[in-house]
Formats: sequence, C-alpha cells, structure tokens
Amino acid sequence: MTDQPQTPAEHYTREYFEKWNYADRPLGKYSMYWFARRYYAALVRRYALRDGGKLLEMGCGLGHLLGLLQDDFKCVGIDLIDYSVEQTRLNAPKAEAYQMSADDLSTFENGTFSAVVALHLVEHLPNPQHTIQEVYRLLKPGGLWLFATPHPDYSLRRFKDRDNDAIGKDKTHINVHPPRQWRTWCEASGFKMVKHFGDGLWDVPYLPLIPKVMQFGMFGLPALAQVVTRTTFTPLTLGVNQIGIARKPD
Repeated sequence: MTDQPQTPAEHYTREYFEKWNYADRPLGKYSMYWFARRYYAALVRRYALRDGGKLLEMGCGLGHLLGLLQDDFKCVGIDLIDYSVEQTRLNAPKAEAYQMSADDLSTFENGTFSAVVALHLVEHLPNPQHTIQEVYRLLKPGGLWLFATPHPDYSLRRFKDRDNDAIGKDKTHINVHPPRQWRTWCEASGFKMVKHFGDGLWDVPYLPLIPKVMQFGMFGLPALAQVVTRTTFTPLTLGVNQIGIARKPD
C-alpha cells in the first residue's frame, strides 16, 4: 500500500476515552456499550475454537470484553494508550495487557492464538491489509478473526453530516472502507468469510423534526434486537458499522 495515511498519534491519550471517544456513549449497565460487549463476547464463544487456547484483542480499550472472556480463553490485550492498559488490568485481571501497536505483531509467534478480535481498531491503522495478513499468521488453523469497523456508505448516512457523525467525528479514523474492501483483504490473506453483516442504524437522529427518542425506536430497535438475541441478521447496508467473522481454514 503506497501513500499510507498517517496515524494522528497525539490523540491517543487518556482523553481519547474521557473527552471525546466515549463522551457521548454511556458505559454503565444496560447502556449500548454494555450490551455490545456482551454481544461480541457471545459471538466469540460461538465461532471460536473451543480448545482453551489464547485470544488476542487488538485495541483492547477499557478491557471489558476481555473481562467477559477471561474464563473462556487465555486472554491477551494490546493497546497504544497506557491508560487503556491500566484499565484492562483492572477490568480483566486474569488477562495479560501490553502497550504496543497492532502495526507490529512480530512479537507473537505463528499459530499462537485461537481467536483474534479487533473492535473499531482496523480503521485506525495506516496499513490494515498488512495487519490482517499478520492476524492470519498468528492464528491456529480453524482460528477466528472477528472485527468491527465503520461502514462509510450505509443506507441512511446521506441524511447525516459526514464530518460530524459517529464515523466522521473521530479524526483517528484514517482507513474507513466499504465492506467489499475488507472482504477482499481478508480473502486475499487466506481467510474464509463466515459472516459479514451490519450492526444497525443506531446513530440517530437521521430526520428533522422527529424527536431523537422516537427515531431510535424507529431505526435503532432492530439493532438492539440483534444484540439481545445474539443473532447476525442485519444487512450490511443497515449498519453504521460492519461486523466481519472470518476463519483461517483448517
């Protein structure tokens, strides 16, 4: 990949969580964040190898997903932000947590992991294609690759201010691509795509005049239904984000 975009590293501090990344996203019990972490944990348990092996989360954030999975896998989390590593050690005390970049995974040997997870991480990387190739190397045969990343052309984004919506406002999103690009990179690396679907139209409002709470009922409840039922029925076009589930062939 030539002319790679540069990561705005100055944003990756504690303030990334406290002032703007999660500033408008409640993290408490029964919040969208709370439900989403349990949903992703359920997907991992459903699709990952059941061998008691290692799981790597790249961009482990506050560590809540690893906290949910630390009794199912030998969990390892990596993140650029020292605050993230501190929080992961608190929220997932059985997991290992390291401050390092997903740009360089050479520390880990071939076939180390049964599963690799990246929730809203790949769009921050200057060369995500290389990282996907490295994930393939790190996984055991049959291993799970689960990622979530923005969908820049989802159906209702035409009604949003693209510079200030949930996707555009985060200036660390330097590699936002449509589903076909992520699928191409995964398959070129050797992965078989198992599922590729949307996470719902939760970034309300989309329409003028109609109250935001009503719009969440109109557009957001299907997303909540998918999370609660732990299913994968939402089409890609109806997701602010896309979720990919891929497997390294046996």
